[in-house]
Amino acid sequence: MRAVVLAEGGVRVEERPAPEPGPGWARLAVRLAGVCSTDLQLRRGYMGFRGVLGHEVVGVVDRGPPGWLGLRATAEINFACGACAACARGLGRHCPTRTVLGILGADGCMAEHVVVPLANLHAVPDGVPDEAAVFAEPLAAAYEVLEQVHVRPGTPAVVLGDGKLGLLCALALRQAGARVACVGRHARKRALLEAVGVTTRPADALDPATAGGGGGGGGAALAGALGLDLGPGERVPLVVEATGSADGLALAIALVAPRGTLVLKSTVADRHHLSLAPLVIDEVTVVGSRCGPFAPALDALARGAIDPRPLVERVYPLEEGPAALDHAATSGALKVLLRP
Repeated sequence: MRAVVLAEGGVRVEERPAPEPGPGWARLAVRLAGVCSTDLQLRRGYMGFRGVLGHEVVGVVDRGPPGWLGLRATAEINFACGACAACARGLGRHCPTRTVLGILGADGCMAEHVVVPLANLHAVPDGVPDEAAVFAEPLAAAYEVLEQVHVRPGTPAVVLGDGKLGLLCALALRQAGARVACVGRHARKRALLEAVGVTTRPADALDPATAGGGGGGGGAALAGALGLDLGPGERVPLVVEATGSADGLALAIALVAPRGTLVLKSTVADRHHLSLAPLVIDEVTVVGSRCGPFAPALDALARGAIDPRPLVERVYPLEEGPAALDHAATSGALKVLLRP
């Protein structure tokens, strides 16, 4: 089979034997795979990964138990042991010996075939097209914010970053009834959100240097530029940092209100260099947020509550995998997909 492989010399397309599933596993014939910002970070050295890239997938089960054969499916990305204390608590995503599809110790889905544990499979509802189903994993990551933070209707919230995950987080928060503003660098991405009622602001309208190192009056001045109708001197009770850059955290700290919640979605290869004292002074709750539940994501896709297809910019054939990653890395790129 053909596969997009990250090796010592970079990303290339290789011929590899098609994987065969062992007991308790199934094989997907891949129909679409998504390129994620995590794939781009892996290419830069994040996690030291080597192997087949890709963790956003929709395919058809062609090896596995009879009840699954021929079904369209997607898959959760953390392959847990199922026997440790974390797994017993339902925290397989944090299993200390887990492997992660296309990220840590497990070949990914930018290939003609991929194998996954049966426990990770989710059938794709009828009526959800492949171009939407391939978003199940990043949309689940967006919905994880709602699992971790109680969002009341009308809660002011800001999402920093108009990358694919930032856009999906903004959509998920709006579905939960929050008053959402998204800050991003790209007008056409902001236009996608404005079309469904999300307030947006250009990134250059918020200069973290004016916040004086975070918080206080400077932070309130920044928050006031978001268009969320905050009171005088108020900052934002819920901030989601999804810029994918080391600079985004400083702006997030400046914006978050005392006793507010800061949700961190970015994974970057760079180091952060900033003071965390404002988080202590303002008693901010910091929430690391990674993967999420597939069921609400697939339900939202099936109901049409969220339609991610406008985010798709281009579909490349699998053999053009390196070019697809280069495209996805360009400034302002929307979703790039690969089709075997």
